[in-house]
Amino acid sequence: MIYFDNAATTKPSKEALKYAEKFNDEAFFNPSALYRGGLDAKKEINSAKDSILKNLGSKAHEVIFTSCGTESDNTAVFGAVKRGTFVTDKGEHAAIYKSFLEQKNRGNTVEFIDLEKDGRVNLNKLYAYLENNRTDFVSIMHVNNETGAINDVAEIAKRVKAINPKTIFHSDGVQAYGKIPFTISGDIDFYSISAHKINGLKGVGALIKKRGVNLSPYLIGGGQESGYRSGTENFFGIKVFEYAGKEHYTTIKENYVRCEKLKKKIIDGLIKDLFFIVSGENSSPYVLSVSAIGLRGEVLMHSLEAKGIYVGNGSACSAKNRYSRIIEACGYKDKILDGVLRISLSSDSTEDEVDILINELNASATKLKGIMK
Repeated sequence: MIYFDNAATTKPSKEALKYAEKFNDEAFFNPSALYRGGLDAKKEINSAKDSILKNLGSKAHEVIFTSCGTESDNTAVFGAVKRGTFVTDKGEHAAIYKSFLEQKNRGNTVEFIDLEKDGRVNLNKLYAYLENNRTDFVSIMHVNNETGAINDVAEIAKRVKAINPKTIFHSDGVQAYGKIPFTISGDIDFYSISAHKINGLKGVGALIKKRGVNLSPYLIGGGQESGYRSGTENFFGIKVFEYAGKEHYTTIKENYVRCEKLKKKIIDGLIKDLFFIVSGENSSPYVLSVSAIGLRGEVLMHSLEAKGIYVGNGSACSAKNRYSRIIEACGYKDKILDGVLRISLSSDSTEDEVDILINELNASATKLKGIMK
């Protein structure tokens, strides 16, 4: 199997699983228990939080463990501000996009800002709206999960705060954490991350919250996570997440450069008459969206699957829609939208795998074109 759908999920790290094994075996205690085993488990969870904050270079934030990136996004959107004006862009993951639609249903003012052709937020339109409208909550994703477009969220947050210091700023960092070298700034109030995007386990995420910023709990119950998120923590999953994060941040710069080269090799190797490159030049090295011109991306995807090669055809969380909402928001029409494929690399991707992918993509697209004639 050759796997190029790492933006959907990644294979759990064997080393991280081995490291965390003891926390699923003899040290399996509930972190809320008041006897020694529970207290030790609580210390281990706090150690994992310290590790995440070290990776992000912050002493001004705290970590709230959740079940996934979607829960982290929802917690910020519904817990930070109850009433007011909410601003985001048209390219957000469904966890933000649909949460904003729900805020609109609840009677709040919601604005979706246009995208640039590569999937970045249109900054001129964003700042113009903020300067002319009192805004309470802004959410701009760090790395677009379909185009790989990178928004400079530190600079955007700085500008948002300059316009109105009381505006809460959130960023979905699910496709950035562990992949894009980044120090979280004090202007960012909330930042969402997810374990299974960096070789951790599904069922674990985190919301990074700036200390002192108000947040109402999204889940009510036993008051875990300092009262911000009730429910017994996924102790084993958290420790796998911690170790996987350490693995990624130890080699984050080297992996960035290596995946840049692999991505460029794919772009250069695809037959230009068959494929259109959707992702922009300065996008994440881990995400590449292309379109097989005149073909259905889903058909090509299954053609590759039959050969043991796995790619995506947009966000795995919204795969039932014919067209990608995000690529459509970039301004592309039917001919491009029909053929969209998402190729997403990981730190484990190899040059040999890329060579096979290029050859099979070109061969499959050529064959399908011939059948259609």
